[in-house]
Amino acid sequence: MKTVQLPDGERVSALGQGTWRMGQNKSARADEVEALRLGIDLGMTLIDTAEMYGDGGAEKVVADAIAGQRDRVFVVTKAYPHNASSTELPKACERSLKRLRIDVVDLYLLHWREKNTPLAETVETFEKLRSAGKIRRWGVSNFDVEDMQELLAVEHGANCAANQVLYNLEHRGIESGLLHFHQQSTNASPAWTNHQPALMAYSPVGHGRGLLDNATLKKIAKRHDATPAQIALAWVLRAQGPPPPDGVAVANVIAIPKASDKKHVRENAESAKIRLTKQDLQDLDDTFQPPQSKERLAML
Repeated sequence: MKTVQLPDGERVSALGQGTWRMGQNKSARADEVEALRLGIDLGMTLIDTAEMYGDGGAEKVVADAIAGQRDRVFVVTKAYPHNASSTELPKACERSLKRLRIDVVDLYLLHWREKNTPLAETVETFEKLRSAGKIRRWGVSNFDVEDMQELLAVEHGANCAANQVLYNLEHRGIESGLLHFHQQSTNASPAWTNHQPALMAYSPVGHGRGLLDNATLKKIAKRHDATPAQIALAWVLRAQGPPPPDGVAVANVIAIPKASDKKHVRENAESAKIRLTKQDLQDLDDTFQPPQSKERLAML
């Protein structure tokens, strides 16, 4: 499996597993656990979850999936913004640790930003959790350029390890500024020297059948004897490996598709082997045009 290097040198799988909407249906739990376990075996060892998903149920599914193999897995979970304060964040972290049945979270993210808690307070609390051994590193989610710039100005804000955002063929808004900001982060400030926070792409294959029923995507999938979802994933991961033929760099991007059955898990894993051609990329650009001006960061 391709890997992405985090700012502290840790390498994680570029293709991970998402868990949104898992843990909501008890009858589906066994299949969800088995799907995640298969994904781990296939090299998708980064698992992303959140206290919001299934009201904590997804974290419990993850706990069952990683039981007996904690050392193989990189666990990411997220805290609600209303739990971002110095008093509530430690409590939220403890609840997540309990549901996950682990001693430390590998990467703990602020799920999205609300203005009622100052960033400086959240960052300071993240740092205290890290010093206490509750988390190994921290990051953010749904932060646009302005948010990241404000984060950078906060004491210890440069310790941010990742930013999780919406990114797929239908939602390319991060290419209008945020992607470049992350790529140039080492030059943005002396505080970020040798530091490039990873971008985590959630919903990399979109929602529903809208994206996957696209004629262009189907045409390219046929060229590669693949599925439209595999092509969509290969596009998100297009710079993890040899330089893409179009020269576009999207390094340090991690995709976290969700799959609740083994067939889709295997298909996701196979997508990491697909190399899109220059013609494939041009066809996708013609159909899903990149932003021509600054776009506001989209959220789901």
